Amino acid sequence: MKQILDNNEKWVADRKAADPDFFNRLANGQKPKYLFIGCSDSRVPASAITGTGPGEMFVHRNIANMVVHTDFNMLSVLQYAVEVLGVEDILVVGHYGCGGVAAAAANKQYGLIDNWLTNIRDVIRVHEREFLRIKNEDERLRRLVELNVIEQVRNLAKTNIIQNARKTSKPPRLHGLVYDIKEGLLRDLQVNDEIGDLDHIYGTEAMKHAEEVFEDQPGFNPQADKGKRVSESEIIAAGKKEHKPSLQKTS
Repeated sequence: MKQILDNNEKWVADRKAADPDFFNRLANGQKPKYLFIGCSDSRVPASAITGTGPGEMFVHRNIANMVVHTDFNMLSVLQYAVEVLGVEDILVVGHYGCGGVAAAAANKQYGLIDNWLTNIRDVIRVHEREFLRIKNEDERLRRLVELNVIEQVRNLAKTNIIQNARKTSKPPRLHGLVYDIKEGLLRDLQVNDEIGDLDHIYGTEAMKHAEEVFEDQPGFNPQADKGKRVSESEIIAAGKKEHKPSLQKTS
């Protein structure tokens, strides 16, 4: 732990030397342009491989960069990034040599994580014909990493968060990328993020009741200008006002 604290002190000193007002600006709030959804692998640091600094990228990570519709952690991050922070681009970033993808392709049990890996096995099921045609195991796993990213971008497009955002004037753009650890380079898969001919299955419309409920929430009004975003500071201020304690005397 001493090494961690020493590194932190050096980082602070270096930052202040280069920019004395750096931490004061960060303390005033965040306005990131990007949401990064990536793998938890320690070799894939979001800010380092994208060249972004503190305050520029909102980050969510899990095993094998999954977008699972029952994962309320991921969905909470997504909603906050889109509806409060107003991110412009959402990046689903996989990487070659992903242990989660390799485990999903193996006919073995690993314990609790098997339930999570089932979501990757669903990707194999959807693309089984292409997957089985690749005879070389390394090439097959590399392609599964790519297919997994593609399907997770599509899973983003299926969420009501993204569908509602696409009805506004400034919806976030969705991207699927793969990071090659051996080369250090990111590759854009040019994923088609439209649900297209499946819109009759996955397309949804916001319910009137839901809009009425949301209207009562601090900082969120779906009836307001659709292109307008509410700042993080406004949300915090509205919440404090909403929960201000009463000073009335008791008899």
